[in-house]
Amino acid sequence: MDAIHYGLIGAGMMGQEHLRNIALLDGTRIAAIYEPDAGMAAQARALAPEAQFTGSIAALLDVPKLDCLVIASPNFCHAGQLREIAAKRALPILVEKPLFTDPGDHRAIADLRDSYQAPIWVAMEYRYMPPIAALIAEAEAATGGVRMLTIREHRFPFLEKVGDWNRFNRNTGGTLVEKCCHFFDLMRLILKAEPLRVMASAGQGVNHLDERYGGEVPDILDHGYVIVDFDSGARAMLELCMFAEGAEYQEAISAVGPTGKIEALVPGPGRFWPEHLGAPPVPRLILSPRAPRGPRAQAIPVDPELLAAGDHNGATYYQHRRFLDLVRAGQGRVEVSLADGEAAVLMGMAAQISAAEGRAVEMAEMRGTI
Repeated sequence: MDAIHYGLIGAGMMGQEHLRNIALLDGTRIAAIYEPDAGMAAQARALAPEAQFTGSIAALLDVPKLDCLVIASPNFCHAGQLREIAAKRALPILVEKPLFTDPGDHRAIADLRDSYQAPIWVAMEYRYMPPIAALIAEAEAATGGVRMLTIREHRFPFLEKVGDWNRFNRNTGGTLVEKCCHFFDLMRLILKAEPLRVMASAGQGVNHLDERYGGEVPDILDHGYVIVDFDSGARAMLELCMFAEGAEYQEAISAVGPTGKIEALVPGPGRFWPEHLGAPPVPRLILSPRAPRGPRAQAIPVDPELLAAGDHNGATYYQHRRFLDLVRAGQGRVEVSLADGEAAVLMGMAAQISAAEGRAVEMAEMRGTI
């Protein structure tokens, strides 16, 4: 079997997680990397010593032996880089979330759906976390049809990134876009429905208030609640707290319907688990039927090699395995499409507006004005 040759755009923290996980896949090679920061490039070179490092995206696209691309650059770069690639060379792309951060980029992204001649897969790793994947697979049968969905994330603050780009809404799209597009994607996927309106209450209460960058105070939100009404009549809620490091489980997702409840419990990255608390918790799936049998809990352990390769509970590996199958076949279904990526961003943008203006935001407003 011929090796699949990857080009990587952006080799920072997430880019390096992609490198470690691609290395676990048989028959893959990192052919070229574009990373403008010298420190990040040096770390990436240690992970992919065979790769050619280029000085621009244009130079990377000139590398003849490329079968696909991974975009893991800062959020605000994604849309422009997709346009640059599309103008020069159509290769299968795995692009990190969020798909775009500037409302002005929405039309260009929508145009790519019709014009780009290769698959574009949006990297929504949370779909592929083993306990969440199990919940997705079993939710319909366990609940009799999900009517209420609750997602809670209690975690550590945003990490430090090159140039501190993730401290400002203008670069990230805002916390409810940058961090929470994952959860809005899960809402649509689990409920099999489309959002009608979004209501949010959020703020910056603890994190980054004493930081200054060029005299500016970071403006990213660090906690909030978001409620979403869906066209199926189902409702979903997100609870986010980014000053809750040390929580036993970072994510808890519960889906409830007429016949029962199913819940997934996901620990945070092992490298952040306090050593004095002993072994980190194991992911769990809990089914609670309305019948009197009581709840049933199932541990869902993850291969330690996958846990060591990244901070997403093994999800980055499973996502790459599916993307690689698509690239090898040269055809097939993109599991997380441009339309999925757009919808998650628009929901996050609606939540940011709702939190800022204190009103419900209709999704028709978002689709009609952006």
